[in-house]
Amino acid sequence: MIHVYDLIVVGCGGMGSSLLYHAAERGSHVLGIEQFTTAHDRGSSHGKTRIIRQAYFEHPNYVPLLLEAYERWADLEEVVQEKLFHQTGLLQIGVPEGELIRGVLRSASEHHLSVEQMDRSDIQSRYPMWKVPDGFEGVFEKRAGYLLVERCVAAYCQAARQAGASLESETQVHSIRSNDSHVTLETNRGTFHGKRVVLSVGAWLPAFLQIPSQPLNVLRKHLHWFQTDDTRYSNVDQFPIFFVEYEKGSFYGFPSLDAYGIKVGEHSRGEVVHDPSSLDPSIDPDDLHRVQSFLGDFLTGSFESYMHNVCMYTMTRDQHFLIDRHPSDSRIWFAGGFSGHGFKFASVIGKLVSDWCFDEQKDARLDFLGIER
Repeated sequence: MIHVYDLIVVGCGGMGSSLLYHAAERGSHVLGIEQFTTAHDRGSSHGKTRIIRQAYFEHPNYVPLLLEAYERWADLEEVVQEKLFHQTGLLQIGVPEGELIRGVLRSASEHHLSVEQMDRSDIQSRYPMWKVPDGFEGVFEKRAGYLLVERCVAAYCQAARQAGASLESETQVHSIRSNDSHVTLETNRGTFHGKRVVLSVGAWLPAFLQIPSQPLNVLRKHLHWFQTDDTRYSNVDQFPIFFVEYEKGSFYGFPSLDAYGIKVGEHSRGEVVHDPSSLDPSIDPDDLHRVQSFLGDFLTGSFESYMHNVCMYTMTRDQHFLIDRHPSDSRIWFAGGFSGHGFKFASVIGKLVSDWCFDEQKDARLDFLGIER
């Protein structure tokens, strides 16, 4: 007689590890399948830190999910007895009519979130390292901060195992097929069967899922660390996390939290990735030049390039997530297309998708992220 799991989660990065834990926590017999080791650096959930914020410029509909995400991250910290979220505040800078500032203020207004509007002189008075152009303003969100990304994934995997989940690492899924009673996955380590399957495979989702109305495009993105002699850049009160939108692109960054220095990346642009399994880890000189140009445009002092890494954004056409049930197989769900801003939601999306799989009830907060949007 074959062994059939209640749920199989394919891909145990940010979303999958959370989903695996929340499914196991409810007492279900669950299996996670990860093609690499846990908390690896081959996908989209690595690079030491990720920003988490509430006044979401991308769309106000994300805010209710974020409010619960904060609670779920706190729950995970309690389970594993480890600090994963650090509140530092977030400084966002742009022109008043730009997508960033308008979006932040819209979400803050609709959901009654506390943010502080700052003009150019306010920013430069409080944070003298910043060089803010005429016509720009800022918004400071006190409740924002960062998550320790690899530690979050490892913590969810640990908590899932403690709750009874099985996890198969270095296991590649070659095919998925269904019959009347279950879904069968053929892998390099044997055959696995599940009553339900969730695909949370990040940049590999296009290989499993082809939906003409919701195409996915994978981009190579760069993370840079720079060292500076100015000690203010290691003080989160003097140099908080930031996001800047201007004519050259959108850039984000973190203070110097360790020996590697400040971390900076460009959120806009990106190079198309045709095979995520063969991701080029090298520096793109043009990307480095744009980041260095941003540093020169907005920050005082000198910065020496110290370390570099790459990750991937799996982009949807409208840059909103893609979370739904498979249109031709009701036993398969998918969570992907996080478009470079998804990790902060892993704690809540893992819970909501797990509930959907077992309770057959979709949370209405996910409606705007479905196939038919």
